[in-house]
Amino acid sequence: MSTVLSLLLIPDRRSLQYAIKGVIAMAMALTIAMAFNLERPYWALISAVFLQIRPEAGLVIEKAICQICGTIIGGCMAILILNYLMPYPDLAIAVITLWIGFNAAMSAMVRQTNFIYAFAIAGLTTIIIVLIVMAIPAKISSASIFHIAQARVTEIIIGILCASTVSQLIWPMKVKNILCNQAKQVINQTLEYLSIELNLDEGTHENRHQRLDSIMHALSVVGDNASAVVYEGPQGPGHSRAANLLCQKILSLLSVVQIFGRLQRRHPELQTESLKALLDNLRKNFIFMSQTGDFESCYHCAKSQHQALIHYRLGRVSETPLESRLLKTAIEFSADLVILLKSYQALEQQNSIKLHAPKLRPYRDPLLGLTTGIRTSLSFLFGVFVWLNTGSYAALMLMILPVIFSIMFAQHPQMLLGSVFRKILIGTAIAIPVSIFYTLNLIAQSSGDIVELILILCSPLFIGLLAMANRPTLPYGLGFCLSYIVLVRPARNMTTPFSINLTLSSAMGIWIGVMILYWLFKLIEGPSQRLMQARLLKSTYRDLLNIHQQKDPEQWFNRRMADRLLRITYYDQGSTSRHLTDIGLTGLNLGHIFVRLERLLESIQPAGKRISLSEWQKAMATAYIDCSKGHYTQDYQHVCEQLLETIHQHCTNNPQIKIIQGLFERLDLSFQRTAEIVQETS
Repeated sequence: MSTVLSLLLIPDRRSLQYAIKGVIAMAMALTIAMAFNLERPYWALISAVFLQIRPEAGLVIEKAICQICGTIIGGCMAILILNYLMPYPDLAIAVITLWIGFNAAMSAMVRQTNFIYAFAIAGLTTIIIVLIVMAIPAKISSASIFHIAQARVTEIIIGILCASTVSQLIWPMKVKNILCNQAKQVINQTLEYLSIELNLDEGTHENRHQRLDSIMHALSVVGDNASAVVYEGPQGPGHSRAANLLCQKILSLLSVVQIFGRLQRRHPELQTESLKALLDNLRKNFIFMSQTGDFESCYHCAKSQHQALIHYRLGRVSETPLESRLLKTAIEFSADLVILLKSYQALEQQNSIKLHAPKLRPYRDPLLGLTTGIRTSLSFLFGVFVWLNTGSYAALMLMILPVIFSIMFAQHPQMLLGSVFRKILIGTAIAIPVSIFYTLNLIAQSSGDIVELILILCSPLFIGLLAMANRPTLPYGLGFCLSYIVLVRPARNMTTPFSINLTLSSAMGIWIGVMILYWLFKLIEGPSQRLMQARLLKSTYRDLLNIHQQKDPEQWFNRRMADRLLRITYYDQGSTSRHLTDIGLTGLNLGHIFVRLERLLESIQPAGKRISLSEWQKAMATAYIDCSKGHYTQDYQHVCEQLLETIHQHCTNNPQIKIIQGLFERLDLSFQRTAEIVQETS
């Protein structure tokens, strides 16, 4: 709690601005909802709370669009259920359960938090509308069903619009500024990693992978923000493309630099004097670029390095095919580094940006969706069971807040969920006495004026929003604010004595719901790490087989591999050998190698002749998946020899053949090394 106390007692300027904006947005939402005489205006407050998470302009606009779409879809679904299934409550509950499970499953198929909110709000809106109607079936008609649905949708949208307006007008923050800072940090981290990978003295196995974990996490954040920066003016789409290109090039650099690092560590006998000088020069340049704070100097250094490598290659004959290939790889590597720094310049500038870099594609696994859907549906059904057997209002809380939390936290690492739920429960526990002994007590003694009501609500909500302003304390604030609003349920005519029994039962419902959800996460963990690792590598194998069918194969492969690599790194963090991360980066590099080999053959083969790579492509993909299981055979080497023989027949005495031969030798070494490491660690 020391972090929370320091935040509350000595808040920084950003946290104060965040809390003030949140209080203003909630006051606006409550005032407008009550001005429209809506029956439950507190749902406007709850809606505004969720938009306070990440208050930057682009993220708020994206979140507002997602939540409005989810609200409307959820409202329409509720009307359909009530219109056709009102006489059959059991069937209606079954359909709601399937609907909630579907939304939860779909939320596991996306990566951006705002899109996850859209699915959560679609399920939540349906629950709210249908349950309110089913609680008073005697007073329901077709007109009243539509009125209730319209009121609930209106309440939620009012909260969304108020929070969005305040975010744009009061101390506006831009995603673009945060994105630039994050991009700069991750580039510096990457440059440091490149120098460590080529340094045999400092580049220990543990040190390298700690830095890789940090880079992967930073790339995940940059990718999420790149989706939201689109909404920040006419330059937004260009900034988004620049950020996506930056992520792709960093991943490419990480996959390629391992080639040189492994050569130094495992095959020093294959290094010629020229290669040693080349790697030493690369390392010195990386150290210089990581230590200087001027990205313009970094760009010119990388550009000079690229040109020097080209001139060096033209002015000499390589001693071995492997050296010839590695020199070509170094040129491609330096070109990617130049593009990376150029993409950062494009991200910083204000003028029109012309880059072709589609957004990263999230990894979609039906098993993850099925797990999330089942867990969320069971959480809802537990609340339904309690409600049907008790008829208590508290049971409604069992069907609402746990469903939201189940969808929101489904993609959090399992090891962190215990801490998150504990903080939510602490926030809920604090909200109970504050609601009973402070807020409801003062409201009962007030005149019922809306200004008084807002002033009474402001202090507790301000404190809760201060906690939400920082990621380590966000669960405390989220648990407090949501529980506080639900327990108080601000509305008109609250001056009559409140029911402490109802308030306590509601608090108990929230508490039990979160506890049940925590144990559901424990009991239904989803696919095992070993199974997910195998499925991730199998997906890479399938992409390696299908890459030749794509219109822009390199971009297609990059955007599919990005999120997959992030997940591979996460699953590998509990391992001591950390070989899975290396295998994932090797898979990314294999896709690039195939594309470049295909282009190279097209440039050297005679007119009217086409050398097929289909057999080699299949052998390469098979060798990759085999070595990930610890197996190595000579089959890949035999296919390479056959392809080289075919190339020699059609492209006699072409100097590029030496590069192709070196490429095959380098890949064969990688497959052997990977298989040996997997066998040693299994």
